[in-house]
Amino acid sequence: MTALASRIPGLAAWRNRANGDVRLLPQGHLSGPMPWVIAIMIALTIVAAGSGLALRNAARAASADLEGGVTVQIVSAAPAERNRQADAAVAALKGMVGVAAVHRVAQSDLEALVEPWLGTRPGDDIEALPIPALIDVRLSGPAGRDRIAALRARIIPVAPAARVDAQAGWLAPVFAAIGALQWLAGGLIALLALATVASVLLASRNALGNHRETIEIVHMLGGTDRQIARVFQRGMAVDAAAGGMAGLLLGLATIFMLGRQFAPLGSGMMGAAALGWSDWLLLAAIPMLGVALAVLTARLTVLAALRKML
Repeated sequence: MTALASRIPGLAAWRNRANGDVRLLPQGHLSGPMPWVIAIMIALTIVAAGSGLALRNAARAASADLEGGVTVQIVSAAPAERNRQADAAVAALKGMVGVAAVHRVAQSDLEALVEPWLGTRPGDDIEALPIPALIDVRLSGPAGRDRIAALRARIIPVAPAARVDAQAGWLAPVFAAIGALQWLAGGLIALLALATVASVLLASRNALGNHRETIEIVHMLGGTDRQIARVFQRGMAVDAAAGGMAGLLLGLATIFMLGRQFAPLGSGMMGAAALGWSDWLLLAAIPMLGVALAVLTARLTVLAALRKML
C-alpha cells in the first residue's frame, strides 16, 4: 500500500493528514479561467446593483420633493385678467387650511424660460404671448385627489381660468420608467447569479472527473464524502475570493467613471441619485455573497456527484 500511495497523487498526503486535509485539486488555482469568470460576473453585478440603487435614490428624492407640490396655472390670453386672477388665487390659497406655502412665479422668470424656444429678437413683446401665470403651492401633506379637489373648489370661484395639478402627476411616466429599469437591473443580477452557479457547477464537475481515480482510492482508505467536498470547496473559495476582489475593483472603477460622465449634467435628479454610505457597503458585500454562493455550489455539486459515483 505504501508503494501504491507513492504512485497516486494526493494519497500519501491523505494518509499523513493532520486535520483531514488533502489537496486533490491542482495548486495553481489562479492560472485557470474560474477566477476571471467570477471577476467578470462580480463586476457586472456591482454595476447593475449600483445603477439600480442610484435609480432608487433618484426616484425617492423626486417623490419626496413632489409629494406635497401642486401647480396652479392661470390660462388667459389677456395679461391684465391673467394677473388679476393669479392675485386672487394666491390670496385664496394663503388662507386655506393645509397649505404650507404659496409662491407665484415671477412672469419675467417664465418669459426668460421660454424665450430660447421662441426665437425672439430684441424688441419683441413677449408679454403679449399667452404664457400662463404659475403658482407653486406646497401642502402640509401628500397632494391626494381629495386635496386637489378641495383646492379647485377654493380657487375656481375667484379664478375661473385656473388649472390645478399635482406636480407628482407630471413625472408619473418618469417614475414608471425608473421602476422598469430597476426591475431590469434586478433581473440582470439574478441572471448573473445563475450564470455564476452554472460556471461553478461545470468547474466542480470537471475537477471531479480529472481526479476520479484518486477519489476512489481515498474512499477505499476510509475518506468520507464531506472530507473530499471540503477540499474542493476550499479550492473554489480561493478562486472565488481572488475573482471577487478583482471584480469589486473593476465594478467600482466603472461606477466612478459613469458618475464622472453624468456629473456635468448638473441636474437635481442626477445629484439625488448619488450613492450613500449604505449603498457602498451593500456593493462591497456583493463579492462576499459571490464567494459564499460559489463555495456552497461547489460543495453541493461535489456531494451530489460523489453519491452517484460510488
